Amino acid sequence: MLKSDQQGPEMTMRRRAKLLAKSPDVNAAFASTGERGPVEMTLSEALVVALLKQGVTHYFAIFGHGSTDLGEVLRIYCEEGAVSVVNCRNEVEMAHAATAHAWQYGRTPAVVTSIGPGGLQAMAGSLAAASNGIGVYHIYGDETTRGEGYNMQQVPKPEQGIFGKITALMGQSHTLHTPESLRECMRRGTNCVHHPYRPGPFFIMLPINTQPQMASVNIDTLPARMALPAVAPADEAPYDAAARLIGLYDKVVIKAGGGTRAHGDAVRSLAEASGAAVVLSPGSTGVLPDAHPQNMHVGGSKGSISGNFAMENAELVIFMGSRGVCQADCSGIGYPNAKAVININGDIADVTHYANTLALPGDLSAVTDRLVARLSGEAREAVIDRWLPACAEKKREWRVWKEQRVTAKPIADDVWQCSVLTQPAAIHTVATFAKRIGAAKFFDAGDVQANGFQIVEDDAVGETFTETGASYMGFAGSALLGSAGVENPRYGIAFTGDGSFMMNPQILIDAVEHGVKGMIALFDNRRMAAITSLQYAQYGQEFRTNDSVAVDYVALAGAVSGVKALHGGTSRGELEAALEAAHAHDGLSLVHIPVYAGRDPIAEMGAYGSWNVGNWVDDVQARYLEQTI
Repeated sequence: MLKSDQQGPEMTMRRRAKLLAKSPDVNAAFASTGERGPVEMTLSEALVVALLKQGVTHYFAIFGHGSTDLGEVLRIYCEEGAVSVVNCRNEVEMAHAATAHAWQYGRTPAVVTSIGPGGLQAMAGSLAAASNGIGVYHIYGDETTRGEGYNMQQVPKPEQGIFGKITALMGQSHTLHTPESLRECMRRGTNCVHHPYRPGPFFIMLPINTQPQMASVNIDTLPARMALPAVAPADEAPYDAAARLIGLYDKVVIKAGGGTRAHGDAVRSLAEASGAAVVLSPGSTGVLPDAHPQNMHVGGSKGSISGNFAMENAELVIFMGSRGVCQADCSGIGYPNAKAVININGDIADVTHYANTLALPGDLSAVTDRLVARLSGEAREAVIDRWLPACAEKKREWRVWKEQRVTAKPIADDVWQCSVLTQPAAIHTVATFAKRIGAAKFFDAGDVQANGFQIVEDDAVGETFTETGASYMGFAGSALLGSAGVENPRYGIAFTGDGSFMMNPQILIDAVEHGVKGMIALFDNRRMAAITSLQYAQYGQEFRTNDSVAVDYVALAGAVSGVKALHGGTSRGELEAALEAAHAHDGLSLVHIPVYAGRDPIAEMGAYGSWNVGNWVDDVQARYLEQTI
């Protein structure tokens, strides 16, 4: 093994790390040393400094042979307090943790691993960030640039840069083939990760042999975090046209997509000025308080009575921050009576998605402020008196329907050989508890998620994080790790099914290792209930969506030192007691909740829209041709 005297370079690196730990202003910190001109450092250190300049101080890492040099830099910077590093056990888990960290706390983290199986897993996990519009840096130790033969874990093909090509398909990517390309890498990186309308993951390929290469770095020209002013159409004509369009129609609906999460005031002001009913996406609950009279709740193929009523009867649809996800607009047929569209979105492709659209590209709040100023409240009163009462009646109908299901008594279940809570009743019990203690709710994919976004009663953005973008099983538990290393973190509860939990149970160990305090609410029906329901709805038969293997999740979780595992019982009272005990634990807890799986209609929230899948395809596609938008 080749060795070298690292004392000199390490001391220099340590001095810089101490300096940067004291000052968030990277330029000022280096200027205070009195040194002029470029600074000499390795590419690995230069990358860490460049990321610091963009506010990246938090790393989720699994170090491998492809990241030893970067790992050494992070060790020194971590010891001096300039960065924090959370070591993980699974690459998918840490990708989810990083996504949740950025989503919940608004801080950009970085994921570190090597190419090969680890990189592929981290890339798979990045789907959650891409689908939900969350900016995260992914740094993968890559094969060397020398081509001296196959590098371990590279794609076994006589071609270089394969992983860079794969990551370029997954998002945006840059290979640091030479230290001199760092500046361009970071410029592209911040343009992606901090994009004002469509942020996402940015992949940095860091070849093994370029990491330790010395680089001359001009600190002043390293790109800072991108910050752009809000933009809106400069012309008056589009706003006037939009105001006239709103005045032409009685039944106006605002579809508030995931892009409205930071623009709740804009949604509310436009809704109240236009007399529009507001339909939410699963990822936008909380942009309008649950009890607001114009909040019709979630709409789509797994929506609500009130949300889908508003969609089906809308004459004019105002899309705000929506990317036209097929489940959210019932595979394109959710607005059968709509004659026109006003679309407010910063993304050109999204703002022009629908036919017969008046596009208002730009920042949602900036555009909405100018539009609202043109709407006459008096002119809309008559319209509001006809349209909103009809919506309110459907909202009352939905509340009664929901109340019947969330208060349903336990039902005898063949698997559990006793009466257990229904999924809606159990989810509502845990969600009510979360609201009372001020906990953040993280929802996994599947039946738990679908029932969850129909049930939650959020009054603000950030009460619920539901990974509907990629529907990634295992996200919720992994998301709890997003609070590792955070000062004064918010207590989190992961709502997960038995299948989703077993996709990524590493949180049991990593949460203890990093002192995460939170709870896993594990709803166990021994099946993929969402798919079972779809099979019954389409073909009247279930096929291979359950199993016969009993798992003692309390024993499994309890075997991990530091985890408090509890039985959730079979009644609402027993579950509430278990939740109290779990919350009192100073660390990670798990509550196992057996839930009913069967055909009783009281045991599910129901589906209210169409979806272009299975034997519904011909009908949905035929109806799509009849759409006006």
